[in-house]
Amino acid sequence: MAHDGETLADKALAAHRRVELLLKELERREPADLDFDRLVVKLRTEVTAHVADEERQLFPRLRDGVHPYVLENLGKKVREAKRTAPTRPHPAAPSTPPANKLLAPGLGLVDRARDVVSGRGR
Repeated sequence: MAHDGETLADKALAAHRRVELLLKELERREPADLDFDRLVVKLRTEVTAHVADEERQLFPRLRDGVHPYVLENLGKKVREAKRTAPTRPHPAAPSTPPANKLLAPGLGLVDRARDVVSGRGR
């Protein structure tokens, strides 16, 4: 895995970026817009392909090439990031480090407060 890990990471980051751009494009549309359905299909296709690629290639290679202790620590970091990450879209927020990493916890806190008040996610 080490010899092409950077390529795999670049591929995954590119897929995440495409999904993020599609979501931002959808936010600017109304469901009645002519492009809305096309964008939803494109988003579904992109996410499905990305998930399948991770399950078929990335995750098995990680299981085979990374010590379980390291994987557990990575899992803890992912769970912590999800706990503090925004729960709503923020199209105007920066999407690259360091600004996104500095702002995400604050946006996440505000989002979770809004979620509690609105009853979202119950």
